[in-house]
Amino acid sequence: MALFSVRDLSFAYPDADRRALENVSVDIERGEYLCVCGKSGCGKSTLLKLLMRFYEPDEGVIAYDGTKIGEINTAALRGGISYVTQETFLFHDTVAENLKVAKEDATEEELERAARAASIHDLIMSLPDGYETKIAELGSSLSGGERQRLGIARAFLHDADILFLDEPTSNIDSLNEGMILRSLKEECADKTILMVSHRKSTMGIADDVLEM
Repeated sequence: MALFSVRDLSFAYPDADRRALENVSVDIERGEYLCVCGKSGCGKSTLLKLLMRFYEPDEGVIAYDGTKIGEINTAALRGGISYVTQETFLFHDTVAENLKVAKEDATEEELERAARAASIHDLIMSLPDGYETKIAELGSSLSGGERQRLGIARAFLHDADILFLDEPTSNIDSLNEGMILRSLKEECADKTILMVSHRKSTMGIADDVLEM
C-alpha cells in the first residue's frame, strides 16, 4: 500500500479562472524520493499544500496509509511531516531559537548536526555570536539562499519520517546545493521525500520523477 495515494485530484483556488490541478493521480511509496517537476504554474506547490491539507480538493481523493486525509487529525498529519516552503520565515530571535522552532528541546549537538547537513553551520559560526546571534540584528545581510538553508536545517532537526520540500534550493548556489542533496541521501535514506523542483540536479538523485 502506498504511503500517499492521490486519485483524480482537481483543485482551483478561489476566484481563479482555471484549475491549478486537474485529474492528477500519483502514488508516493514509503521510503521513496519523488521529485515533482514541471513549468511554473502547473500546480507543483499546490499538490504539496493539498497533501498537507491546507486546502480541500474540489474533486478526487487523497489517502494517507489507506485512510482519506479528511478522516485524519490534521495536527497529527502535519506533525509527521517536515515541510520546507520556498520562503523561510525567521523570527526576531537568535539563530538557535529560530532553529528550535522545529524541536524546542534540541541540544547544541543536534543544532550543529542539522546545520551542517543544511550546509549553514560555517556561516552561523562566522556570525558575531554564532548560534546566539540575533536574526533581527542581521537585517538584510542574510541572503535568500541562507534563509533557505536555515529552513532546511529546521527540517533536518525536526527529523520527521516524511519531508515535503518546495523548491528548497532555488536560491542556493550549486556547491551548497550539492552538499544538501548529499545530506538528503545520507541522512534521510529511510525517509519519504517529495521534492518540488525545476533543477535537473535534484531530479538526478530521485528514485522517480513526476512530470506535471
